[in-house]
Amino acid sequence: MSVAFRREEDEEHREPRFELPLPPGPNYVTARGPALIADRIAALEAELATAAGEEAIQAIRRQLRYWATRRATAEVVAPPADGSIGIGCAVRLLLNGRERTVSIVGDDEADPAADRVSFSAPLARALIGAEAGDFLPFAGRDDALEVLSVGPLP
Repeated sequence: MSVAFRREEDEEHREPRFELPLPPGPNYVTARGPALIADRIAALEAELATAAGEEAIQAIRRQLRYWATRRATAEVVAPPADGSIGIGCAVRLLLNGRERTVSIVGDDEADPAADRVSFSAPLARALIGAEAGDFLPFAGRDDALEVLSVGPLP
């Protein structure tokens, strides 16, 4: 039978909806990460209760599956006790001569606009393990980063 004679709502004509991709590697979070994940799940459940239309409901359920997986796999990581940079640290640094303070957080906690950088981001990978006073290579320059101070997240 020709496709022209099939109904529009036939499932085989719809684009497949894949699950939301999970970031590769471990699901490290800061101490506040589990609460942020729980808040996101609660907001989605509230949204699901008032959702109209099968497509909207399926989209919310898809997000709920993602966040449920992230909750189940979350590993809370404490900042390093030795003063080096790691997840859960606030780092004041000079990046190409410009002072900046960034927080190293889990993938789902990241917000680059608010200077919360995922531990898997290139800047964080360059910083992890360093200490105050270190000069580090970044973006093709040997001394692009200078670590000014390291402390716990505010």
